[in-house]
Amino acid sequence: MNVAELLLTAARAGAVFVIMLIVIRALGKRTVGNFAAFDLIVALMLGEVVDEIIYGDVGFLRGTVAILVIGGAQAGNAWLSWWHRGWDRLLEGTPTIVVRQGRLQDEGMRAERMHGADVIARLRGQGIRDVREVDLAIVEDDGSVSVIRRRWAETPTRAETDPGAAEEKRQDTDGRGEPVGAERTDDPQWM
Repeated sequence: MNVAELLLTAARAGAVFVIMLIVIRALGKRTVGNFAAFDLIVALMLGEVVDEIIYGDVGFLRGTVAILVIGGAQAGNAWLSWWHRGWDRLLEGTPTIVVRQGRLQDEGMRAERMHGADVIARLRGQGIRDVREVDLAIVEDDGSVSVIRRRWAETPTRAETDPGAAEEKRQDTDGRGEPVGAERTDDPQWM
């Protein structure tokens, strides 16, 4: 085996990685289940390469090169995502709002290729009986749906019913009842 063959293997692994990323991103978040797109690609590709090495269909050295390229792509993705949020949005996507203030959002559902029944099923899975209880329902990068209930639909917290817990909350939050800025999970900077 010569260096040219190893470089060709590395180039093929990189090209397949990019093609799979494009296809999975085009298919939408529902396709990846509870994986981020990159994680799914890495799992699929590594599984296939390891299978080929074990059964002898691909030489050990060539398989190792492919594994290193795939691992390097994953490490590069993680570093770029940490370095700048724009890369994360480009490579993994952005959260999509599918319910706002108790109303299904057609634009968000269309972007995620979801029908209203799909959204309702996801809400039911989180114990929501009435879509009007939802302030925001968001399809996250990994395809899961996060729900923020409207104030009137929230279950009372211990701090609201127990004076000792209320004091502990006051100390932990510096006396501020509602989160502000980056403390809020519904802040657009996190979406």
